[in-house]
Amino acid sequence: MSVDMVTDMMQDGIMVVLKTAAPPLLVSLIIGLLISIFQTVTSIQEQTLTFVPKVVGMFACLMLLGHWMLNNMTTFMTELWNNFSIYIR
Repeated sequence: MSVDMVTDMMQDGIMVVLKTAAPPLLVSLIIGLLISIFQTVTSIQEQTLTFVPKVVGMFACLMLLGHWMLNNMTTFMTELWNNFSIYIR
């Protein structure tokens, strides 16, 4: 197995991780930002106020995009296993 093959595998793996993790992280970021703006405007300084909306938002994101996320990871793993004979040479 050459260095180029290893580099390509690592690059593909990192891209799958980034594509899979991006939607929940963006949802959490947006909800946190909105709650932070709300807290600033209303002068409510409650630390636990962001927890419940973030959990609900992450759950909704996983419900909506979970199939797509799992399909991305499964496709990548299937490609790795199908090319396994090439990798061990």
